[in-house]
Amino acid sequence: MDSLETTAEGLNEREIIAAPEAKFRTKKAVSLEAFVFIVIFCLLCYLGGHKMGAVNFANTIMNTAFDLLLNTVFYITAVAVVTGAISGIFSEFGVVSLINHGLTPLMKPLYGLPGASAIGILTCYLSDNPAILTLAEDKGFKRYFKKYQLPALTNIGTSFGMGLIITTFMIGVKSPTGESFGLAALIGNIAAIIGSIISTRIMLGFTSKIYGKEENCVDDNDENVSQLRTDERIIRNGSVGSRLLDSVLEGGKSGVSLGAAIVPGVLIICTIVMVLTNGPSAEGVYTGAAYEGLGLLPAIGKKLNFILEPLFGFSNPSAISVPITALGAAGAAIGLVPGLVASGAAHANDVAVFTAMCMCWSGYLSTHVAMMSALRSSELTGKAIISHTIGGLCAGVAANWLFKLVTLFI
Repeated sequence: MDSLETTAEGLNEREIIAAPEAKFRTKKAVSLEAFVFIVIFCLLCYLGGHKMGAVNFANTIMNTAFDLLLNTVFYITAVAVVTGAISGIFSEFGVVSLINHGLTPLMKPLYGLPGASAIGILTCYLSDNPAILTLAEDKGFKRYFKKYQLPALTNIGTSFGMGLIITTFMIGVKSPTGESFGLAALIGNIAAIIGSIISTRIMLGFTSKIYGKEENCVDDNDENVSQLRTDERIIRNGSVGSRLLDSVLEGGKSGVSLGAAIVPGVLIICTIVMVLTNGPSAEGVYTGAAYEGLGLLPAIGKKLNFILEPLFGFSNPSAISVPITALGAAGAAIGLVPGLVASGAAHANDVAVFTAMCMCWSGYLSTHVAMMSALRSSELTGKAIISHTIGGLCAGVAANWLFKLVTLFI
């Protein structure tokens, strides 16, 4: 008998594994991609070892990752814990609800979404992109949406992911010239809002053509639909002091989880970007120290500077490394900023652009697929990514020109 027994549904084990609902896919044990990967991997190692020396190349990677862990990850984690505690207090004592009520009248004309989506903006701004998915699973939340509007929650939520952490981090960056980045971070937030509107509107254009504008997400006659009471909010049990302490600790705990979650992104992605961005040490030789590199991205940036300068106003071509990194991980992207500022490669104008693009993109290439899948709209993932790419670029351009406009009057 064949080892692959047929099930009652008429599918054998191999077919079940390959089914769309399976948790993993299969492929031949030996395929072409293995050989292609080996060639590319060996080529990259050869290029790094040839220019820097094999030992120096390996030491630089390890030393850079270690320094990032000590001086970047722990700092971002500390920021995440503090901002998590603040967001916990804001939620517990009604500040989030107050802001939500204030934003509700703006949502329809700006985003083309119901006022309930303002809750998703605040949730993601205080935490991270996937936070909006917990709301999207609630029928009481979904009942306010048309079917074509729900997939756009991915775009609007991602546009504000880690917003509070990114903003706080940018304001706290030390400049060797004593430059303040508070105004730059504020302008970056405004530009991110502009990018979010563009991204969401483009996405709604795609989805309205597919689903139409009349079908609801949830049938209002569904007896299982919970009633979303906008005039009420859930609070913790106990006295005011107990609620304050619990909200602070739980909020801080969420910050610890977020800090732990960014470790792989910062250490891996940021190390790769730093190696591709920086050159040799100050003496012009490779020593294996942290943050040495091949200088590839600045070379590419110089070739594209005729486009980057008028659009984003970057002070140095190496600044392109921040938005490139933000495509995959916002935490890793902001980790690059202190080094660029310290070296004089980035100034307030650049920080405004960094804030806008890191916040608007916030690692969307690494989260959009999972978020669209959770919203049961996987077939629209490509359209969501295209929409958000355009929105993030527009956010960067808006930050550059808004900052220049504002500084004319200061």
